[in-house]
Amino acid sequence: MDLTVVAYVIYLVISIGLTIWVARTLSRNGRIFIADVLQGNEKLADAVNHLLVVGFYLVNIGFVTLYLRASETVTEARGLFEALSVKIGVVLLVLGVMHLGNVWVLNKMRRRGIMERQLTPPVAPQGWTAPAGA
Repeated sequence: MDLTVVAYVIYLVISIGLTIWVARTLSRNGRIFIADVLQGNEKLADAVNHLLVVGFYLVNIGFVTLYLRASETVTEARGLFEALSVKIGVVLLVLGVMHLGNVWVLNKMRRRGIMERQLTPPVAPQGWTAPAGA
């Protein structure tokens, strides 16, 4: 009995479900970092957050579909579990790397925003000084 199509369906359901769950988690919690970086500009934070989620979906669902093909025909339950464990394990690793990449980028943006706020002069300039020797 050929279980390859069953493996495909199970793989797609689990992989796409995991992708959606990770994207929603990143969206919900990453928005706080984005809003902080953008100094409270909520509208822009929502727009950037949405664009990041769309990109995350495109990359991960693209990878999941490209990685769908099985090299061997699955004929028994054991082969089904083995094929699924390898494929889902790779998808989880890719999702983890994408997640860590997103967190790294958001943290880098946040740190940059904090540094820019700290570099603001405490008082406005009060005049010009003539160059020496003029």
